[in-house]
Amino acid sequence: MDTKIIRVEEPHIQMSLLRQAGEIIRAGGLVAFPTETVYGLGGDALSPESSKKIYAAKGRPSDNPLIVHIYRMEDLAFLVSEIPETAVKLAEAFWPGPLTMIFHKSEAVPYETTGGLDTVAVRMPSHPTAAAFIREAGGYVAAPSANRSGKPSPTSARFVEEDLKGRIEMILDGGDVEIGLESTIIDMTAGKPVILRPGYITKEMLEEVLQSVDEDGTMMTDESGQAPKAPGMKYRHYAPEGSLTIVEGGGEQVTSYINRQVDRLRQQGVKTGVIGTDATIGRYRGDVCKSAGSREDERTIARELYRILREFDDEKVAVIYSESFDTAGIGQAIMNRLLKASGHHIIYLNDECY
Repeated sequence: MDTKIIRVEEPHIQMSLLRQAGEIIRAGGLVAFPTETVYGLGGDALSPESSKKIYAAKGRPSDNPLIVHIYRMEDLAFLVSEIPETAVKLAEAFWPGPLTMIFHKSEAVPYETTGGLDTVAVRMPSHPTAAAFIREAGGYVAAPSANRSGKPSPTSARFVEEDLKGRIEMILDGGDVEIGLESTIIDMTAGKPVILRPGYITKEMLEEVLQSVDEDGTMMTDESGQAPKAPGMKYRHYAPEGSLTIVEGGGEQVTSYINRQVDRLRQQGVKTGVIGTDATIGRYRGDVCKSAGSREDERTIARELYRILREFDDEKVAVIYSESFDTAGIGQAIMNRLLKASGHHIIYLNDECY
């Protein structure tokens, strides 16, 4: 299959190109498109066959639910059997934006889209190209991240091309994304809203609207064997090809420990990489050392994380060590993705073991 790559970066978007992309979706094909979070791999959310194609293109397990993307609030009622008042409040506060809500699905949504569940995940992206594309595609686009399953989510079209060229009909190249991590997912089907996946919209932000929300107990731990209710809750995700270990402890402890490990591995001929910050990266002796940004503004780290993991793959890094990050605010989302990428391999340093 030839994959057509179309440049649609603001402000020079041609609506005729988005109409072409929409026609591909309506005809049962697949199109990768930019959002404010990461690139999505879009298909017709109401077509069982389109959802099957998404799973096949990604190599994604079919029990891993897809998110249905809409471009206007009035389309939500068609997808769900009930809209709680709490969901209306969150939509008024955060839609369009990087928030996905889970509802009881209507009969219009096929089980192939929901991973066999009676619930459906819905999001309204704020990216103008995404909104226009969804409209041209018929209004209901199922879209996981546009990468091969398990790999870091793509934050630019070149990463989509690396993973999916020849497997999908079109890639809409909108340049680099703004946020760099997937949306926050919150379950609205229980008595109290529950965060299933952390993201840019933090617990603190949600509680400014709803006063109180719960968090799923597996967000920062190894998940249970239950069927995933939302994307990213099961299986190893966001992972580079090399092994990744997170190191948590005092600043000097972490630097010294990582340097000892990379020195030892270098003697064995193993290529190493280190993820640090602007303030620390110059202290490391890995073969490839990359700063994810500033701890004073962890949004920079969120934006750069997946790009860095991808670049380690390009540079054939076999073993990667990363500093850990605070789990407050968006730091929780960063650590959630790092833990998934590392298979929850984290080293805790303290005075006794050091």
